[in-house]
Amino acid sequence: MGTAKPVTEEERQRVRELHAEGKGRNEIAEILGRGGRTISTIAKDLGLSFSRAAEVQKATEIRSADLAARRAAFAVKLQDIAEREAAKINAPHTYWDWGGKEHDFDTHDAPEPTPGDKRAYMSLVATAVDRSLKLSPPKEESGSDKVGSLLTNLFDTLRERHGDH
Repeated sequence: MGTAKPVTEEERQRVRELHAEGKGRNEIAEILGRGGRTISTIAKDLGLSFSRAAEVQKATEIRSADLAARRAAFAVKLQDIAEREAAKINAPHTYWDWGGKEHDFDTHDAPEPTPGDKRAYMSLVATAVDRSLKLSPPKEESGSDKVGSLLTNLFDTLRERHGDH
């Protein structure tokens, strides 16, 4: 087992300088050709710390804010989808068919979607609104309740018009 090389005053001063430059423990150890534990001991004796807790906390806060902004932007996209699809519920609809012995492609226009297709649109709208509200809840607690009751009323109205129960 070898003997430890004594730490010189020059090395102590160099640790202080490198630390002040923002270098980390492992980087300083590599520059000085010393072990990380030795650098930690020198730093402790000099009253220096390699703790980055404040930096990590700030970076975490920034990342959280970025994610919140991205969630809000995506909630807007989901709301746009819900509104676009809801507009199709009573609008004219083009149906298509590909098949038959000759593999013909046919289309026909209907004044509005079938009740089954309306239910599919409503399901899509409800899912998009629900996910939008989960990503970016309204400021008031009652906001999602209002949206939920509006969707329920819309479902009920469609069922009454088309006799679906």
